[in-house]
Amino acid sequence: MPMDAGEIERLIKARLPDAQVTIRDLAGDGDHYAATVISASFQGKSRVQQHQIVYEALKGQMGGVLHALALQTGTP
Repeated sequence: MPMDAGEIERLIKARLPDAQVTIRDLAGDGDHYAATVISASFQGKSRVQQHQIVYEALKGQMGGVLHALALQTGTP
């Protein structure tokens, strides 16, 4: 079963309440998304660390319900 874009945003915001999150469904199949996540919590963290925080927020859905997520992160 595909994952809803709203659920992805909800999970990210639960971990990063200040985040500005934009989700795009890349293939229209609910499995391939692109996300832009902007959060002050990323300040001082490497890009890899930022991505790890987002993947952690998705609670193990990557590779299962959520097949692919192209991720861009940054600070405000």
